Amino acid sequence: NIVYKSNRIKKYLKDYQDSFIIKEGNLLLDYIGKSLSIKGTSKYSLDKNFDDLEFDILKSNNDYKLNAKINLNNSSLKIDEINYFKEKDKISSLKFKGNILNSNIIIFDEILFTENKNIFKINQMKLNDYYKVLSIDKLVLNYDNSNKIKNNIILSKINNNYILEGDTIDFSKYLIDILESEDEKSLFSNFKNLNSILNIDIQRLYLDKLNYLVNLNGEFKFVNNKIRYANLNSKFQNGGKFLFSIKSTSNNETITKLNADRAKPFVSNYKFIKGFQEGVIDFHSVKKNNVSKSVLKIHNFKVREVPVLAQLLTLASLQGIADSLTGEGIRFTDFEMIFSNENDLMTIEEMYSIGPAISILMEGYAVRNKLISLRGTLVPAKTINRTIASIPVIGDILVGKKVGEGVFGVSFKIKGPPKDLRSTVNPVKTLTPRFITRTLEKLKKN
Repeated sequence: NIVYKSNRIKKYLKDYQDSFIIKEGNLLLDYIGKSLSIKGTSKYSLDKNFDDLEFDILKSNNDYKLNAKINLNNSSLKIDEINYFKEKDKISSLKFKGNILNSNIIIFDEILFTENKNIFKINQMKLNDYYKVLSIDKLVLNYDNSNKIKNNIILSKINNNYILEGDTIDFSKYLIDILESEDEKSLFSNFKNLNSILNIDIQRLYLDKLNYLVNLNGEFKFVNNKIRYANLNSKFQNGGKFLFSIKSTSNNETITKLNADRAKPFVSNYKFIKGFQEGVIDFHSVKKNNVSKSVLKIHNFKVREVPVLAQLLTLASLQGIADSLTGEGIRFTDFEMIFSNENDLMTIEEMYSIGPAISILMEGYAVRNKLISLRGTLVPAKTINRTIASIPVIGDILVGKKVGEGVFGVSFKIKGPPKDLRSTVNPVKTLTPRFITRTLEKLKKN
């Protein structure tokens, strides 16, 4: 029983518990001068079942040459970076050949993983002693991922730059990371000081299981692993444009823009919204000193099955609208959210949405995976219409002409962990000038 603690191994081999067992080994040692050759075969186990292991090691001075084959039939394997998972009891193997140099540089001439028709292959990859990628000549990925989508792409190095090309790639995991601003999860964070241009030529790029882009072309420019410039353009499978860009300014600002004629692939990744339909999305963000300030706009869409909104409508005695939410859905003409992100904190300065049935204005904050706190006002459309019709007499709008008269709506609060949100509502007879101003702005635009 050999004890070896490694979080890196645990990250990929989920059955690894800081030790493994070796048995039935055959070892051949050959020592000549300053060279030592070790060849062997054995069986190893991470739990109870054993797999075959073959290795050939040559030590010369302080350099090592390695050649090995490891069967992984009885181990589950998970590679989050590419959304791949292999269950136990599936025949698979890992082969690698390379060198460990005296300078603590690791060079893999080839790494090959096979499992059924799934193939991962790497040629000429150089790592430093912190296992960061210094360079890679070629990466071939041909596999079915956890979403049951076939990925077939090739990353090739040309001079100091790279080209990523292929038939199909599932981008949904990376899209979620981008939407959640999880920069540390970027695949390129595995590189050390990446200073290259990455050209993109993908025939089909999936944004979720159903929606994909066709003929995606563009480029990224990396400086010290950070994206300093990007320009992508494509179309959705049934038409509609997709434009994405990143630009860095001289005062260390990073400006990100996204325009897409289909909002659903981007919104559907938020688990608390189901049944999102139609919509056009426009996103603009400026990031500086790890703080991003963003504006998200979505136009002409419908939503169904939003539990928090349904709860608010029920508590506000707006059961008819609540029924629509679970039926055909509620339509909105405009949605706009002004917010900022810093580390795990999202601060929502203003979120406003208007539609034929209801309008909502709210603000608040969210701590990623821990807490959501929102407060705002919800008003039925018939109340807004009555209010706008009386706009010349602003004072009467806000306070009513008679006792008991005025605008009907509800103020609400939503708070709690993401999976256990609690809502409270209170009726209101006045609307704030801010709500009326935002409503008038939207009505004028429409």
